[in-house]
Amino acid sequence: MPAARLLQDWMTAPETEAVMKALTSDGAEARFIGGCVRDAVLERPIKDIDIATSAIPEVVLDLLGRAEIKAVPTGLRHGTVTAIFGKKTYEITTLRRDLKTDGRHAVVGFTDDWHEDAMRRDFTMNTLSLTADGTLYDTASGYDDAMAGRIRFVGDAETRIKEDVLRLLRFYRFYAYYGAAPADEEARSACQKLAPLLPGLSGERISQELLNLLAAPNPIETLTLMHEDGIFHHCLEEAENFERLEALLNIEISLLAKNDDNSPDAGLRLAALVTSEPDKVLGLAQRLKFPNALRDRLLAFSETPVPDEDLPRALYRFGTGSVRDRLLLAWAERGLPDDASTTLDRIHNWTQPEFPLSGKDGLAAGLKAGPDLGRHLEQIEEWWVERDFAPDRNQCLEKLQAIISSI
Repeated sequence: MPAARLLQDWMTAPETEAVMKALTSDGAEARFIGGCVRDAVLERPIKDIDIATSAIPEVVLDLLGRAEIKAVPTGLRHGTVTAIFGKKTYEITTLRRDLKTDGRHAVVGFTDDWHEDAMRRDFTMNTLSLTADGTLYDTASGYDDAMAGRIRFVGDAETRIKEDVLRLLRFYRFYAYYGAAPADEEARSACQKLAPLLPGLSGERISQELLNLLAAPNPIETLTLMHEDGIFHHCLEEAENFERLEALLNIEISLLAKNDDNSPDAGLRLAALVTSEPDKVLGLAQRLKFPNALRDRLLAFSETPVPDEDLPRALYRFGTGSVRDRLLLAWAERGLPDDASTTLDRIHNWTQPEFPLSGKDGLAAGLKAGPDLGRHLEQIEEWWVERDFAPDRNQCLEKLQAIISSI
């Protein structure tokens, strides 16, 4: 039954109105669904616009084509078509019912029953649907749950998790973003009981959920809850530094915000949370199939300590991002120094000096191309760095001649 009316600017954008008009032009019904409706109710920014329809995918493609809206059959087997109109994209999915589930993937059939589609979804707040004219439909008390911060499974929590085990991690992620204490006890109990199923998921799916959770504004309460519920034992046993992570979050709030640099960094937060032992970090990265860039970043944190040399030299050798991150982790471990804010300002304002010489200078001076040339230039660069980048090009050339003369 309709619960209320809700009409916002994103719904009346010309592109959105055109897509909804096309989908309903032949008598089918279409509603906004899922995250965009949930976030609209909570007055949060709308990121992606998802639409559900009673029309089957082939009809959706035809309706969009007739309206001259680009349609991409992104997942016909699952009933999904992507509409592209101008710079906006819309994921359109036919109402579905589960025919078979195995904890990872579902075989679905199509339906025209909105209630049946809603009852197969994960959380009550995600069952909300919204028509183009602003009529809000609430099948499972999702509106009240969303407003109260209750993350509650649709129907029986264990059944929902067994259908797709990833929902277990999604529960905690949603709690981090949308939840209010206390967490739903039925959901927690089901998660505790079924956590041993987590290793059956692919590493990519687990890592994506964990990184999304770590990107929440303040995930420490949720992570503590997961620790209490025994979840990490089955998906992130390397999580052992909750105090360091909490200290890092406090640094973000107290220090980084002042430097306009407080956007959540899930990779850095992960580095603060997990062990610093390189072998374990590598094993974690391989098991959860982290992207190479994240794997290398975590290994750099664990293998290379905060440079002992002065700040400009460290910035030149390692780069601003690396030095900043290592200092933040060190401060989370040891406490903030009095000059922490000044140090971050210096990092933020750092301009990388340019070494005055290149390989062409070595060749012009009579050196042959090869390893020796590179080694001699590195020697001069080291000499230049140790003198705080002060020697100019002529002085560096004199140093080069001195090295050549000594060969």
